[in-house]
Amino acid sequence: MKRINLKHVTAQQIMTQDTLAVETRTPIYDAVRILVERGISGLPVVDADLKLVGILTEKDVLQLLRERPSSRRFVEDYMTRDVVSFQEDTDLTAIAECLQTHHFRRVPITTDGKLAGIISRRDIIRFILLEEGKLRSEA
Repeated sequence: MKRINLKHVTAQQIMTQDTLAVETRTPIYDAVRILVERGISGLPVVDADLKLVGILTEKDVLQLLRERPSSRRFVEDYMTRDVVSFQEDTDLTAIAECLQTHHFRRVPITTDGKLAGIISRRDIIRFILLEEGKLRSEA
């Protein structure tokens, strides 16, 4: 059986570049609407310069069950601030190991601290299938 060598592949090669992101002062329900309507499980949070400052995940949003926030609550009130992220040149093996070890669904990819993209478990699984010839390329 052929073993896929993920070390020759970098984050930049498979990351989703057109990543949706929100700012810290985005109203929380606007961000939740994005998660639901787009069918995604997390949103990177950036400042005005696109610097990664947090992530808002489905798990973070569950806090809304414990309280009835006013419409004046923002993403910054719920987001995770200590974000694990990787540089664009990080090899895919390190990212896959992180996703397994920490049970994350996705990790932001940065360039000089600014959001450049995101890689999810699904992105890595799709890559594996493409490498094995089990999935047609969408290109």
